[in-house]
Amino acid sequence: MEENKNPVVAGNFIHDFIDEDLKEGVYDHVQTRFPPEPNGYLHIGHAKAICIDFGTAEKYGGTCNLRLDDTNPTKEDVEYVDAIKEDIEWLGYKWDHVYFASDYFDFIYDCAIKLIEKGLAYVDDLSGDEIREYRGTLTEPGRESPFRNRSVEENLDLFRRMTDGEFENGARVLRAKIDMASPNMNMRDPIIYRIMKAHHHRTGDKWCVYPMYDFAHPLSDTREGVTHSLCSLEFENHRPLYDWFLQKLDFEHPSRQIEFARLNLNYTLTSKRKCLKLVNDGLVSGWDDPRMATLCGMRRRGFPPEAIRAFVEKIGVSKAYSVVDYALLESCVRDHLNQNAERAMAVLRPLKVIVDNYPEDKVEEITVDINPNRPEDGKRTVPFCRELYIEEDDFSLDPPPKYFRLCPQKEVRLKGAYFVKFSSAETDENGKVTTVHVTYDPDSFGGESPDGRKVKGTLHWVSARHCADASVNLYDRLFNVENPSDEEGVSTFADNLNPNSLVVLEHAKLESYLAEAAPGQTFQFMRQGYFCMDKDATKDHLVFNRTVALKDSFKK
Repeated sequence: MEENKNPVVAGNFIHDFIDEDLKEGVYDHVQTRFPPEPNGYLHIGHAKAICIDFGTAEKYGGTCNLRLDDTNPTKEDVEYVDAIKEDIEWLGYKWDHVYFASDYFDFIYDCAIKLIEKGLAYVDDLSGDEIREYRGTLTEPGRESPFRNRSVEENLDLFRRMTDGEFENGARVLRAKIDMASPNMNMRDPIIYRIMKAHHHRTGDKWCVYPMYDFAHPLSDTREGVTHSLCSLEFENHRPLYDWFLQKLDFEHPSRQIEFARLNLNYTLTSKRKCLKLVNDGLVSGWDDPRMATLCGMRRRGFPPEAIRAFVEKIGVSKAYSVVDYALLESCVRDHLNQNAERAMAVLRPLKVIVDNYPEDKVEEITVDINPNRPEDGKRTVPFCRELYIEEDDFSLDPPPKYFRLCPQKEVRLKGAYFVKFSSAETDENGKVTTVHVTYDPDSFGGESPDGRKVKGTLHWVSARHCADASVNLYDRLFNVENPSDEEGVSTFADNLNPNSLVVLEHAKLESYLAEAAPGQTFQFMRQGYFCMDKDATKDHLVFNRTVALKDSFKK
């Protein structure tokens, strides 16, 4: 894959911390990691973390690894591992190494033994409910477990028996011995190992005890050589625990955790649990439904990776909680596609037009810019003939005031071709117009009249003899409320679905060369918006997805 030449990097306080560490000699290099759990598909929130992790390493000439946090085998799958890799590469980044938390299971287990031997961990027989009860509240200290003061020998024996599969799931856990009166709930003797008799996608049935994330994370970071462990703000209260493990286990060069505010985007859901419910309930077609906030959904919709990186750069990085407007993401997509997308003509709701005074067998080639913003892309030709298609709403027999499209009273320009005037209309038994007859001015080729007369309306069109049939999916935001939720006491997120998030047009007419487009290739359909070929399209059934409209038309 081609290397990312213009990396998007987070600025401000993260880099200030790193600059300070380098200046003081705490570290002599920078190494980061991106550590997703392979239990679902990455979403727009992950894009921010990816850009920060990989972009920071690029800025300092360091390294960034991909590390899959596979400490919960009941929820993880190789399918998600492959999808995560694809999404990272699509965004334009490349890891230095791929690791798994399971690569360190033996090391992490040895660290647990070391904590037991130092009297800093114990096997607890309390049930999950009892542990929660003993932990206390935010205003009341917790109580020590009656099993907290077991001897080192007894704890070692019980932990090894847990490891050998002697006990059932939930019967016992291994807890760190810290401070049950700590104001930080995470420091009240957290669980560091639990029994889980489950097949692991990499280690098979070797283990029936698995480390908790809060234990595996700092140990994996430091063993791997990560200097700066960048993570979202919900882990800020976990940092004292992160540091405690590394201190008590006597690491010479411990990693440093730095937190930043996660990306919250309105009109979307990013919770894996809620997204899975959308998929399972059939409210979307799958994880890559173009209305989803997943990276694979955005890719299918035609969002350019460069636009997502630009979006992350614009919102910046801070510790302050904020919700970003979806319109900003769409604006970044529009800006990129306006500059880079090839122009084409497509009629989404076709109305037949016959140019009565144009020769029946004549075909002319109209020259158009491939992209007016990129003259170096050159020009191409579009066939023009007697029978055409225009948009239904570009014609009216009884137009409203200030209507500048085709109607009995006005002359209009066909894009790049001729001036035309209304002649007559054919209607069906219900009075709906099916065909419009016009006459053209042969002297107005190219869309200009030699006598200098002006027209205000310019219509796009396609040749009826040279067009391709296609289905077009008009996508919009999935939800019609800023904060969709399924919590008790409020409407479920299903009730907040935008009923117009998908409109399917079955009979669109496109320029015929669009049939050769590659899946994901994006175009600006003149006057319509930006569209890309869907990955499931075939030669016999063309399907295009609207990426974004030309302007933000979503009403709050």
